[in-house]
Amino acid sequence: MTRHITRAVLGAGALLVTGSLALTACGSGFDDNGGGGGASDDGSLSILIGSSGDAETAAVENAVAAWSDESGVDAEVQVANDLPQQLSQGFAAGSPPDLFYLAPEALAGYAGNGSVQAYGDDLANEDDFYPSLVENFTLDGEFFCAPKDFSTLALVINTDLWAAAGLTDADIPTDWDSLASVAQRLTTADHVGLAFGAEYQRVGTFMAQAGGGLLVDGAAAANSPENVEALTYVQQHLNDGSFAFAADIGAGWGGEAFGTGAAAMVIEGNWITGALTNDYPDVNYTVAELPAGPAGKGTLQFTNCWGMAADSANQEAALDLVEYLTGTDQQLAFSEAFGPMPSIQSAADAWTSANPDLSAFLAGAEYAQFPPNVAGAADVITDFNAQLESLKTGDPQTILDSVQSNLEVIAE
Repeated sequence: MTRHITRAVLGAGALLVTGSLALTACGSGFDDNGGGGGASDDGSLSILIGSSGDAETAAVENAVAAWSDESGVDAEVQVANDLPQQLSQGFAAGSPPDLFYLAPEALAGYAGNGSVQAYGDDLANEDDFYPSLVENFTLDGEFFCAPKDFSTLALVINTDLWAAAGLTDADIPTDWDSLASVAQRLTTADHVGLAFGAEYQRVGTFMAQAGGGLLVDGAAAANSPENVEALTYVQQHLNDGSFAFAADIGAGWGGEAFGTGAAAMVIEGNWITGALTNDYPDVNYTVAELPAGPAGKGTLQFTNCWGMAADSANQEAALDLVEYLTGTDQQLAFSEAFGPMPSIQSAADAWTSANPDLSAFLAGAEYAQFPPNVAGAADVITDFNAQLESLKTGDPQTILDSVQSNLEVIAE
């Protein structure tokens, strides 16, 4: 889910909404009338993906080709230029793809009008997926679709700047007080101690650590005392200069702020590793779990699932392909090729062995929250993000009251 999200979307100055994977992807996509490449009744399968680039495209194409050779079922992968738009066009034209990347915030709308098939309980590997990911794609008790991979947020630390500030491994922050302390020590005229995007998809980690969140048991809870405490904490340190929003220090996203040395620490997902390798290879860093807040540890997770069209004439073959693509070997191959973490627990040990320095990201799966997946949540989060841009001078309670009003409309 996913280094490419932030690089491709946040790097362009747009907002990452609810972890949607590479929605501004490159590639050919459907034809201009929105109907090309749709589900067919000739026994073949069509697959529509959003891609971060050549590595992801090649990995998916090769995996589907290998399955096709084994199964004898023809299958074609198409890469969307704008996945939400082209998927919507395919459904409107009556010719959606058989399988497609589906973001959590889009699930409720498609499920509500009967466009997507709820096949999760038919998966042979159903019990292998992380429970929080299953919950992410469960509506009204139905597990709709297989999470294809996922990402979490962690604390990324510039080890050279850390050492220059006289800090050691013993100083890696474990709670809000120690985070504030090291951020202050790391802040100089040249760089801020901690940076992150001015958006719920980063600030929401503090809400989780305070014991809050946007929805609690399906009910709107944006203006809870816990969330007010979280935003007040962030605001305090924005104003003392030890925290900063990435845009306020001239960066398009946290990875850029970190790579250019404008921030000594950032809150980012495991997709940052690709950005650092490709764009900032000389930056030395380590990754730690996010510090606990008043209520304990908290982070956010981002994922997509393999959506299946309810009108697909080839659902048996589509289910078999999903099981192949979400199997241990294939998910580990995807991780090596383009960076996401496997969505199945059986791959955890192998992934950790291959990526020991990134284990903090996988550890977050045990306590991660996911953004709301109810219909209309994306619009609410977009509005929340616009208000967070002025958090430094704004009133946390007023901001959250506004979000609460918007959430109550869609959570009824």
